[in-house]
Order: sequence, then C-alpha cells, then structure tokens
Amino acid sequence: MIIWGEEKRQADPGFFCRKVVVGVSQPVWLVSDTRRMSDIQWFREAYGAVTQTVCVVASEQSRQQRGWVFTPGVDDGESECGLDNFGDFDWVIENHGDPQRLEEQLEKLIEFVRSKL
Repeated sequence: MIIWGEEKRQADPGFFCRKVVVGVSQPVWLVSDTRRMSDIQWFREAYGAVTQTVCVVASEQSRQQRGWVFTPGVDDGESECGLDNFGDFDWVIENHGDPQRLEEQLEKLIEFVRSKL
C-alpha cells in the first residue's frame, strides 16, 4: 500500500489531496494525517491564507508508555518523518501525557476554528 501511494504521489503530488476535497465545500477543513511537504504545499496553493497547519508532538517516552514500539522501515520512512523538519506549523500541540495541558492547547485551537465559522 505504501509503495502504491508513493507511486501515485510521485506521478501527481496532489492526487490524494484532491480526493479529499472534490465536490465538498466547508468553511473549515480539518484534514488529519498530512504526512508530506507536498500535502501542505497543495493545501496552501489551493486554499491560501486560510490554511492552518497543526502538528501534534509527543515525546518518545510518552509514546512508549502508550504502547508504541519503533518499527524500522516504517517509523523512519517518509510517511512518518516527512514533516519532522518542516518547522512552519501554525499550531503545535504537545501531547506528552498531561491531560490538562493538552486540553488547554486544544481549547485555543477550537476557539480559533469557531472564530472562522
């Protein structure tokens, strides 16, 4: 599946992005799981300044406490690391295991989304 997706993306970087939005109009889009720079570029080109990027980060320790185990060839591939050095996210949500801190951050994001409706 990953190989097929990579082949599609190489031939047409916007292939999957267009599939998500075709025929649908929304005042706010929450597109989860963009994994590559080409995804962000496509949304920014298609929707301009209304595009907001959100990155959820968690320490390796907190991820391991939730049962995550590093899998070579998967967790170090572009589908998992393609945005690690992006650095230009509009929102960074820290999910290190503190529910109150997570809730505070999400409330700010929710307030922003509501202001656009």
